[in-house]
Order: sequence, then C-alpha cells, then structure tokens
Amino acid sequence: MTTRFVSAAELMCRVLGAPDFKFAVIDHPISSASDELLRAYARATIDQARELLLAR
Repeated sequence: MTTRFVSAAELMCRVLGAPDFKFAVIDHPISSASDELLRAYARATIDQARELLLAR
C-alpha cells in the first residue's frame, strides 16, 4: 500500500473483519517514481514483508 491510501486500506481491513491485518507501506506516488526509486520501494517492501511473515 502507498502512504496516500493507508487509511482506506485500514478501513477495508476493518470492514472485512480483519482490523489487525498488517501490510507493507511504501511512499506515494509510485506512478512518477524513477526506476531507481521503484527499486528502493521494492527492497523496502521485501523487508517489510519479511518482518510481517516472520513475526510471531
């Protein structure tokens, strides 16, 4: 999710019965991001996903 839409995603989580659902968040916008910045976002997403998946 991008920072601009976190509140919408959190609302959807609550509506769908998963209020504590965790997801990766990257900066917004991505449509105008350079390839270098997109690579950095991808690395950040991987790091966040790893933390989420390995959290106990």
